[in-house]
Amino acid sequence: MVNQDEKKLDTGIRTDFKKEMSYGDYLHLDSILSSQHRLSDHHDEMLFIIIHQTSELWMKLILHELKTAIESIQKDELEPSFKMLSRVSRIQQQLIQSWSVLATLTPAEYMQFRDKLGASSGFQSHQNRLIEFALGQKNPQLLAVFRHQTELAASMERALKAPSIYDAAITALAARGLPIDQSVLNRDFSQTYEVNESVEKAWLMVYQNVEQYWDLYELAEKLIDIGSQQQSWRFSHMTTVERIIGHKTGTGGSAGVSYLKRVLDQQFFPELWTLRTKL
Repeated sequence: MVNQDEKKLDTGIRTDFKKEMSYGDYLHLDSILSSQHRLSDHHDEMLFIIIHQTSELWMKLILHELKTAIESIQKDELEPSFKMLSRVSRIQQQLIQSWSVLATLTPAEYMQFRDKLGASSGFQSHQNRLIEFALGQKNPQLLAVFRHQTELAASMERALKAPSIYDAAITALAARGLPIDQSVLNRDFSQTYEVNESVEKAWLMVYQNVEQYWDLYELAEKLIDIGSQQQSWRFSHMTTVERIIGHKTGTGGSAGVSYLKRVLDQQFFPELWTLRTKL
């Protein structure tokens, strides 16, 4: 039975939304919850769709946070970026956990609807590419799969040519008077970053003088968190794919597990890792 106190608490609850915005209105739930369109009658296709759709929403938030964090670092306002980068790391944990949910899909179950996917593939996730661009992994060849979408291809091209968060961090090192080679500061940002001795020495100076360079030190550790989580996401992706389809070719034509294993060798923020041996 509902007691009198509970009844009193309920008297203020709004129930008439003819002229007011409701929870569902604000979140556009009618649109979101009606966007799962199975192409087969198989029960588990719903899991497959929702995992990928929610992952894309989390990626959208990562990009939202990274964009503002980069802008903050470029203004030499490092501290505001720390909250955003911590949030990115937490979101990455959600994305990593999602693979364990997808791993409940068995090979036999997936084969019941895999052919319905056609040539669509996670390899074509433009948001995942934008995240990797923002973290410094640049590869112009990856833009080819987006050429059929003119506006998207143009925005991807701009992201490819823009400084990554690591480029912004290196510029911050130089702004504090730490010697960085001009070839690094003026490099072509559309190319994959290559290890540079002056950058490693600058970060080593930061780690050897933490009190003097506290905010740069904190930034470096935030980047390490994100780099580690992104590698964990890649690894979980690879093992989940191997668990479900083995070494079959991906639906989009990629080498599948073999490709994902090669990607694991691409490390983010390399000098932040190598300096640890030299400390």
